[in-house]
Amino acid sequence: MSGAVEAKLAELGLTLPDVVPPLAAYQPAVRSGAYAFTAGQLPMVGGSLPTTGKVGAEVSAEEAKKLAAVCALNALAAVKSVIGDLDKIERVVKVVGFVASAPDFTGQPGVLNGASELLGEVLGDKGVHARSAVGVAVLPLDAPVEVELQVEVSSS
Repeated sequence: MSGAVEAKLAELGLTLPDVVPPLAAYQPAVRSGAYAFTAGQLPMVGGSLPTTGKVGAEVSAEEAKKLAAVCALNALAAVKSVIGDLDKIERVVKVVGFVASAPDFTGQPGVLNGASELLGEVLGDKGVHARSAVGVAVLPLDAPVEVELQVEVSSS
């Protein structure tokens, strides 16, 4: 079933992907009461990473920003898997993003804007959130970026 959120995705030329299967012993998302939490989502497209490496070295900040948007889209798919309908999202509470960074790269917030801007475009005011943008040495599969969401969900 698709509602207003998925219609907005379609209007933006985006399709909600299949949930990315876990790489280890965890679930892509869980619901606890009025909240849904995703595991860290990599920028997987069609089952693989479109690019690997460190941001500020092998991967440009602009390319990483686009990958962060892919992570957010994958996170929305994971949320849908536990709430059934993205229209049940009351608001995105927090976004946590990790950027595999070259030692001198300090543009992590700009990279994570890719995820934040996608959520704002798709969810409007419900997509406004708190956020952490963290630079790390390496991510699973040598991914450049990883994003997790915490969302508040309506009970209906």
